[in-house]
Amino acid sequence: MMRKYVVPFVALMTAGAMALTACGSTAETPAPARASAPAGGEATAPTDGAAGGDVALLSGTAKSNRSEPNTGDWAVPNGGVASAAARQSSQRWVQLTASKADDLDPVVVNGAGLTLYRFDKDSNNPPTSTCNGECAQTWPAVTVAPRGKVFIAGVRKSAVGTVKRADGTLQVTIGGWPVYRFAKDTKRGDTLGQGVGGTWFGVTPTGGKAGAPQGGQDDNPDAGDATAPPATSAVFFDEANFSDNGASQGVSGSGCQNLPRPGAPSSVAAPGSLKIWAGPNCTGRVQVINGDVADLATIGFDNAVVSVRFS
Repeated sequence: MMRKYVVPFVALMTAGAMALTACGSTAETPAPARASAPAGGEATAPTDGAAGGDVALLSGTAKSNRSEPNTGDWAVPNGGVASAAARQSSQRWVQLTASKADDLDPVVVNGAGLTLYRFDKDSNNPPTSTCNGECAQTWPAVTVAPRGKVFIAGVRKSAVGTVKRADGTLQVTIGGWPVYRFAKDTKRGDTLGQGVGGTWFGVTPTGGKAGAPQGGQDDNPDAGDATAPPATSAVFFDEANFSDNGASQGVSGSGCQNLPRPGAPSSVAAPGSLKIWAGPNCTGRVQVINGDVADLATIGFDNAVVSVRFS
């Protein structure tokens, strides 16, 4: 008796699915950041805050985003190669911060303050990672798990991507160049990998070689992006260069917002353009910024931001 009802029931379910498809969805999908084509040719596209993407790009630092202790870059704070136990935890998130290390300025460092490098024998077009096996023991690749997080400050989202390595892991790229640590760097400010073999160099916020002429590339994160979309949030740091040595405060919303701790910031990470004001309720001196500013003193706003306006 039940068999004769099977076909009509399947037909009804099919029709229902078609009707739902035709209706579409009202949910917005965040626009993808710059995607680096992996060596295997299968595209990976980081997305801004999208859990369903390969990785989520978030403004600020791991600390300002309240990441768990002993995870991400903090799982290997003194360099070296992560053990099997720490490797999985270390891939939960990666931090890319434009900073200064020894004589390299700017150079990108991770959440533990360790210098990040690029390798001349790799390629950025298409992005290709060639350091495997014994090479990867000396130069651990900066990898992130699928749906992991990449915190960025002073590095434009459009410059960040991923590439699939020979072992199947996702390696972070800047300007298309795969990035690495140097196992002999054990503390903040170490740059022992700079110039090794004439092929390894600290990586700049645009993927260039730190400490070398950039051939006209814009490596100044303070310059902003003239085409930056309006921001709806920002993270203000009490110290320059997005440093976690001091406190930080997040601000979000629409329209004018007063800072919880006015007059404290020395740098700001913002995923777009906004206005900063020297007075409460968006009054007094004003400045438009287009993205991250590593040192607010360069625009005359060190310890002066009191309120902000989002579009």
